[in-house]
Amino acid sequence: MSRRWTARLALVAGLAALVVLLVFGGLASLVLMGLGWLGLALTGAGVWWTLTHTGWSRALAVLLAVLAPLAVLLLYSAAGLLWVVLVSLALWALAVAAGRAALADDGAPGMPEHPAVRAERPFLIMNPRSGGGKVEKFQLAERARALGAEVFVLDPTRRQDVAELARQAVADGADLLGVAGGDGTQALVAAVAVEHDIPFVVISAGTRNHFAMDLGLDRQDPSRCLDALTDGVELRVDLGFIHEGEPGDVRPGRVFVNSASFGVYAEVVQSPAYRDDKARTILEMLPALLTHAGGARLDVRADELAMDGPQAVLVSNNPYQRGDSVGLGRRERLDSGELGVLGVDVANAAEAAELLMHGGQGRGLTAVTAREVVVDADAPVIPVGVDGEALTLSTPVRCRIASGALRVRVPRNRPGVPRAAAPMDWRRVRRLALTMGRAATGHGGA
Repeated sequence: MSRRWTARLALVAGLAALVVLLVFGGLASLVLMGLGWLGLALTGAGVWWTLTHTGWSRALAVLLAVLAPLAVLLLYSAAGLLWVVLVSLALWALAVAAGRAALADDGAPGMPEHPAVRAERPFLIMNPRSGGGKVEKFQLAERARALGAEVFVLDPTRRQDVAELARQAVADGADLLGVAGGDGTQALVAAVAVEHDIPFVVISAGTRNHFAMDLGLDRQDPSRCLDALTDGVELRVDLGFIHEGEPGDVRPGRVFVNSASFGVYAEVVQSPAYRDDKARTILEMLPALLTHAGGARLDVRADELAMDGPQAVLVSNNPYQRGDSVGLGRRERLDSGELGVLGVDVANAAEAAELLMHGGQGRGLTAVTAREVVVDADAPVIPVGVDGEALTLSTPVRCRIASGALRVRVPRNRPGVPRAAAPMDWRRVRRLALTMGRAATGHGGA
């Protein structure tokens, strides 16, 4: 189906949703719609109070968050309009999905690929514990050695410096580095590849494999990533760097391939109790952190934008997509030359409800891009999560991006990066549905 007809489907489905509501529900449906929005707002407020209170207050907030939507459904059912609301919502969901699909820019190019010469002495580091034992399950070491790579399998019983292992391999003649492991290990070895300007191979043997996903690699079968050794192309991707201390501090920065997180999440994962009981630790710590009664107060500057006292900040190597249901799950590009910055600053229940009612959009969320981000605090050191690793860094902490710093070798044939649907814009959908055909006709007659 063409984009024009998909846009028309969106308009028809949206109009049908309103017609069903008005024809079969009448004026009563409008009242119940208002009650529905009220229920959603109360649910958002209940969630906020659950996160920011303890004891009986938290218990009452949980009841509110659960009972508010149930009460709305009971009112719809008692009025005999539950089916009307459900059909209307289904049509509206179809309208939004079709509208966003119509707005998707299918012609946008992906990251440019460059021809690559096969490496003569590839060196791969593999973590046998990553991803629940994917190295052994997919026989990655054996397959890599069969392709001519030297493989170093880490010893899970002792700590080993993977960056030093990579540097020694380069000194011994390695002309390509690679990692089968988590994103934190990927970042450490990628930094060495950048130092020596040699290619880097990502093998998706970690648990989440965010970096591999955003490179378009196969996350289900990590052995397919080894095809990069024999039939690969090269991508030039950006890297994030994080530095601690004042600008004159000589301590080297650390690379991050995905993100650096500050505030609530970083504080929670630093707690000694977090590993033993994650849920309980989060519930115990959140009230103080969200209300600024505990933890460091952050002061953030993203280029010219200042954020005073956000509860959480995520700085990512290229911005995460926010136009689809997985929102913060992936990045469409890794070569934009910009950091993504997400700041959360929810002051009260009303702002929490606004975020819920507007699908993650509202006053409490700031989303921008920047070349440099500086995070200061009212404390000399702050916890930071860097590619899933819990660190403690001296303030101020500076994040910057190095454009095209990393040469990543990927298989020529790979799944690719799924495209996200565009954010919904009814004006653009209407314009696309009503004018695109005429424009095409006019062009054809020129």
